[in-house]
Amino acid sequence: MTGPLLEVQSLSRRYGRVQAVDDLSFAMARGAITGFVGPNGAGKTTTMRIAATLDVPDRGDVFVDGVSVLVEPREARQRIGYMADQFRPYPNLDVPEYLDFFARAYGLRGRRRLQTVRSVAAFCGLDGFADRPATGLSKGMGQRLHLAKTLLHDPALLILDEPASGLDPRARIEFRALLKELAAAGKGILISSHILPELGELCDSVVVIEKGRRVVAGTIAEIQRSVAAEQAVRLRVLGDAEAAHRFLLTQPGVGAVAVDGDRLRFALAGGDAAAAALLQRAVAAGLSVVEFVRVEADLEDIFLQTTRGNVQ
Repeated sequence: MTGPLLEVQSLSRRYGRVQAVDDLSFAMARGAITGFVGPNGAGKTTTMRIAATLDVPDRGDVFVDGVSVLVEPREARQRIGYMADQFRPYPNLDVPEYLDFFARAYGLRGRRRLQTVRSVAAFCGLDGFADRPATGLSKGMGQRLHLAKTLLHDPALLILDEPASGLDPRARIEFRALLKELAAAGKGILISSHILPELGELCDSVVVIEKGRRVVAGTIAEIQRSVAAEQAVRLRVLGDAEAAHRFLLTQPGVGAVAVDGDRLRFALAGGDAAAAALLQRAVAAGLSVVEFVRVEADLEDIFLQTTRGNVQ
């Protein structure tokens, strides 16, 4: 199919006095990993639950592969794999039994069900845990089992709510590698997380919301260009960094200069032409420039620039 894999259209949801989601719209492409970012209480989980057919909006709709989650929820569920923010495995089931239970629930039968359970368990690295009770896994392995359950019916869209919460660094790295493999195989992934540096490395694009409304959306580079008239620049010199500091303070378009040893970081208004002209003037002024580089914004910078920390 052509068009976006996921399309959220004018979504609104109120709980009593709280407007959890307020006229929210965004879209994501097939095979893309989109980060869903916002402060606590921004409406991320509510939006994800509506997209996963687990809640109903007051207004608006969500389309998955062109299928409305309101008009055709059963059809939409075939295209969706939802991973909630907490994993609560059923007691008295080992790992294969847990996966087999959900494979049956998804309508898989006979040899196809057995093959699917084995292949999904292998992909998620659960081969060595066949005799483990589902309730006896570590946090990291539990999240792998949670993901495996989500993949059994081969959904086109994965909706992952805080999947890396509570994982140790190695488990987060391994989990991130699994998600990259899934995206490379063509699955779209909408993922929320408060671990912004890792999310920034993983995602093709981000959607930032606050108080239920979209603040910005796009790639990190696109958002940075849209929200900041200035670029951050790092300068390193040989010799007197204070002389470089005094020089920068006299230059047009330069602001907020910070000195750290022989390194200086400052804001510069204008694009590449302004940066090139400033570098020429620095060299002409006798500064021994070793490094002059634009500092790309990361997702934490974007988050701080575009949100105010408002909660509902």
